[in-house]
Amino acid sequence: MPKVVERLVGKGLDVVVESGAGLGALLPDDLYTGAGARIGDPWDAEVVAKVAPPNDDEIGRLGRGTMLVGFLAPLTNPEIVGKLDAAGVTAFAMESIPRISRAQSMDALSSQANVAGYKAVLLAAERSTRFFPMLTTAAGTVKPAQALVLGVGVAGLQALATAKRLGARTTGYDVRPEVADQVRSLGAQWLDLGIEAVGEGGYARELTEQERAEQQKRLEEAIGGFDVVITTANVPGRKAPTLVTAVAVQGMKAGSVVVDMAGESGGNCELTEPGEVVVKHDVTIASPLNLPATMPEHSSELYSRNVAALLELMIDDSGALSPDWSDEVLEKSCVAGRPASARAGGES
Repeated sequence: MPKVVERLVGKGLDVVVESGAGLGALLPDDLYTGAGARIGDPWDAEVVAKVAPPNDDEIGRLGRGTMLVGFLAPLTNPEIVGKLDAAGVTAFAMESIPRISRAQSMDALSSQANVAGYKAVLLAAERSTRFFPMLTTAAGTVKPAQALVLGVGVAGLQALATAKRLGARTTGYDVRPEVADQVRSLGAQWLDLGIEAVGEGGYARELTEQERAEQQKRLEEAIGGFDVVITTANVPGRKAPTLVTAVAVQGMKAGSVVVDMAGESGGNCELTEPGEVVVKHDVTIASPLNLPATMPEHSSELYSRNVAALLELMIDDSGALSPDWSDEVLEKSCVAGRPASARAGGES
């Protein structure tokens, strides 16, 4: 984003932007040049920042010693990390940034999850055959929609907040009981199924087979009472857990909606078709992929701020690269090409 370019130029960096890079977010090249950037070939830069993992051609354009920053899917697509390492590229994965207080400004997973959680509710409202808010009309009163959010991390909390703003009666569920207070703070009810699975780094652990079977049974009983179900549950590096079974869908009222936000990792609904909208048992099941891309202006603004905050950890007061490899954020987010001195515990 141009404002981020101004911020980086002000710190002494020479910023090169690929021609047309901002067009998807309705940002023409002249806004970047006006902010102090040059339009040119960024692949020769000391640090290259992008969004999606690089393809083979892009890896071939990166010089040895180049630093790459972006979403790199180190857990689900490790061959890319191997190729970057073999090419001598020092790669930082945005999804590997530790979820600690000091790194919140760099947490791109959270910033993009906020966008996705918001948009998922709008999609649910569009597909629903019912009003979200309670309406009192001359013809009588219409009850508000009942919305259930399964998985209340950043995306789930944003979904609850957005559904509440639209007037729905909201309920949240997660296997991490410590988030119950956050759910209630948004004016939502907490669905307690009596199953807990607290993991590391703010994520849930994978359930045992017995826990999973009990969870599905109890969810099947509960889901039928909701008009809208939004699912957000993911376990890093693994297939998404099944939370909404075919039996649960069959028990929902005709015209209900399921928005499955975990489609890219297999989906939380047994009947999900990733990237598609289908109707099964008179219930609409939508599984949009890459929801942040449907709101490119704000998702780009947030992501560029995340990247800039990470870059600022790598430079000194003059704008020269000087990463401190003892820094927890850099250490944990570097997934390829770490210098030998850093591996030995020194600084680069």
